[in-house]
Amino acid sequence: MQYGGSSFISPLRSQPSPSAFYRVGDPIQTYFAASSVLSTLQQPVGIGVSERCVDGNPAGECTGATLSLLAPSPSHPSCSFPYFSAFLESKNTSCTRMLTNLSESCTMDPSLNAASYYSDFTVLKVPVNLTISQPIQVKIIPVLQPEAPWMDGNTCHNVVSEVIYEVAFSGIHGIQNVSVEFKVTSVSGTPGTSFRQQFTLHFRQSRTPSRTTHRSGNPGYLTGAPVLALHNGTRQHVTILQNQADGRCSDSLRHEVQFGMNVRTGCKFSIPLGTEKVNCSHIQETVFQALHGVRRPQSLAVTGNADPIQAEEWSSILLQNCNVQAVENRDSCCLVPTSLEIQVLWAQMGLRSNPQAQVLGARFLYQCESLKSLMPLTTAVSFTDMTEWPEPPRGWPSMYWKLPFDFFFPFKAALSRGKCCQGPVAGTLLVCFVLGMIFSF
Repeated sequence: MQYGGSSFISPLRSQPSPSAFYRVGDPIQTYFAASSVLSTLQQPVGIGVSERCVDGNPAGECTGATLSLLAPSPSHPSCSFPYFSAFLESKNTSCTRMLTNLSESCTMDPSLNAASYYSDFTVLKVPVNLTISQPIQVKIIPVLQPEAPWMDGNTCHNVVSEVIYEVAFSGIHGIQNVSVEFKVTSVSGTPGTSFRQQFTLHFRQSRTPSRTTHRSGNPGYLTGAPVLALHNGTRQHVTILQNQADGRCSDSLRHEVQFGMNVRTGCKFSIPLGTEKVNCSHIQETVFQALHGVRRPQSLAVTGNADPIQAEEWSSILLQNCNVQAVENRDSCCLVPTSLEIQVLWAQMGLRSNPQAQVLGARFLYQCESLKSLMPLTTAVSFTDMTEWPEPPRGWPSMYWKLPFDFFFPFKAALSRGKCCQGPVAGTLLVCFVLGMIFSF
């Protein structure tokens, strides 16, 4: 059983030929490549007083009718169609999942396994009839990937309790991407136990990708601009923890790291007790993702307009992890990271009259502690300026006034021509001439 699974279509009704794009109310089509089956995205709903989950429930108003997926209902023709997810129609359904044999259902029932809701099928970007081509298929991306359920005594851990689909669309261009988010729980009890499951589908409009890219500077970083990072060739922003109103770590909201701004954040991360004995590595990975994000940055942009294609414009991030495996073997306990410190070195480059801020390198430093049910997590970001400015001039040049060395030459030449001008008389005439020139101005 899969939740994009094959659906029954009544032969009494002719299937309308699909349009070039989804219209409001159209079924969202899915495709199973392994079996070449074209189907629709479905949501389980509750039937009857107990609201027992029916995964292939006929659509809409089938209350009181005899429900069957194998043949149409004569009294209710609409009940011959399975319940499907309609385009641009957000839905929220819930039902009670009955488990007759908990130990068997824990590992065999696909409705309890998160992988059943996204792994084996794709969503079609636009509706089709028979021809399936690779470009129109959209993979469902899980926000987090919970592991398969497992038994521990009489308790089944990692059971899916809530499924949230988010479909991003862009007008006539169809579905752009689909993400799914899970909430898991632990179920314990005797045979015949039950628990509630909730299924949500909502839509958001995705803007047409712009040819212009958002920069954090041109070329150098601007103070307060987002720090750019690269993950598997995709550019993203560096983010850290953000807390909710009650102090717990937010699952969806994160604080954006801004260039040149030192910041420190903290929140409380809750982990169910006892789960570390079963799967410590899964808890470690979950906490790591909470600290650095689902997609851990692999390199930082050297400048604010770095091109993801140009490898020389990106600086690799140095990682300093705590050796959790070595300590686990010695202390036989589960160690998880509790803090992340992001250290960024930068400097002003270029002309002194127009310096440009560039990243020289970065390091992610983790620290680990023993697992607790409620753990405080902290993230800190520090920017260190490594600029080496040239030595300034020792002083401004002073004004130096100097008369020409031959300033008095005309006077000496004139006085030396006559003998009558020699002796005291010549000196007297020279002084009188100079004083006359001064008083004439």
